[in-house]
Amino acid sequence: MNDPLADQRPYATLLAKGEDRRQRILAVAQRLLTRNGWRNTTLGQIAREAGVTPAGLLHHFESKEQLLHAVLDARDAYDDASVDLSGDVIEQLERVAERFREAPELVGTFAVLRMENLDPGSPLHERFLKRHQLSLELTAECIRRGQRAGRYRTDLDPVAKAGEIVAFLNGIEATWLLDPSIPLAEMFREYTRSLASRLARPSPPP
Repeated sequence: MNDPLADQRPYATLLAKGEDRRQRILAVAQRLLTRNGWRNTTLGQIAREAGVTPAGLLHHFESKEQLLHAVLDARDAYDDASVDLSGDVIEQLERVAERFREAPELVGTFAVLRMENLDPGSPLHERFLKRHQLSLELTAECIRRGQRAGRYRTDLDPVAKAGEIVAFLNGIEATWLLDPSIPLAEMFREYTRSLASRLARPSPPP
């Protein structure tokens, strides 16, 4: 009597190997893109360092643009899993330094690709612009929740304050990638302490 599981095992093994290979390609792509940027990184270079043939790479990613989007998907998935969208903005900021250290390749790839796609004609410009706008909207809404809950001052513009916070994150990200020796945790603590003080609702007079 034939064992139906025996027929499935080779296919399952192939799927597992394929997923391992895909993840290896993504990891190599992140490293090379962070080092060289997308203009100076070819699919051939990525395939060679990942230990696959160009045809093998194209089996998983049909084009360079598709691979770039897959790399950004990985960063977005990590961010989305690490952020509590219903949480307090100060608490969320306090965790960012740890996320930088947990996934430096994702942080580096995102920062390099963002700078290379500032021009509206760049292939990933629209994606980065939408992600930036979403970050502003989510941060502003986080501040509004604090205002509605009575924790934050109501005379502050949430949109303007969200722009300041996102600009700080972009700047500290680039600075840390340029010089990883900076006291990242301390800089985050100082900024969040200052931000919390400026957001806090004044105590009523005695």
